[in-house]
Amino acid sequence: MCTQTRAAALMANIPRVDIDPSGVFKYVLIRVHSKEEGDDSEIDIVRGYGWAEYHADIYDKVSEELEKGGHLDCECIGGGRINHDPQAKKIHVYGYSIGFGRANHAIATEKLKAQYPNYEVTWDNEGY
Repeated sequence: MCTQTRAAALMANIPRVDIDPSGVFKYVLIRVHSKEEGDDSEIDIVRGYGWAEYHADIYDKVSEELEKGGHLDCECIGGGRINHDPQAKKIHVYGYSIGFGRANHAIATEKLKAQYPNYEVTWDNEGY
């Protein structure tokens, strides 16, 4: 008998990291929750894109997409910037979002390390 909720099944298929292939860009750390009764599962995901003028642009697009079916709810738990240098195999996470505050860069860094195991991934709280 399968006891996994629809929300948990959906969360299992959400990529934990989706960022631009290179450059310096804004990122947000999003907590995705189940909206189903008795299901308190949640995951944290990292999204970062150069097209975003504001951190909220990323959050709005991602949350709208994930919340479509009514099973999931999203909350932005902070933001910052990412410097992604694929040539040097380095990712540096730093800064903060004026609208959402500083993300816990340690969490974002762990997600990025899992996605980019051959990279040097670092973070600090300096800069904007």
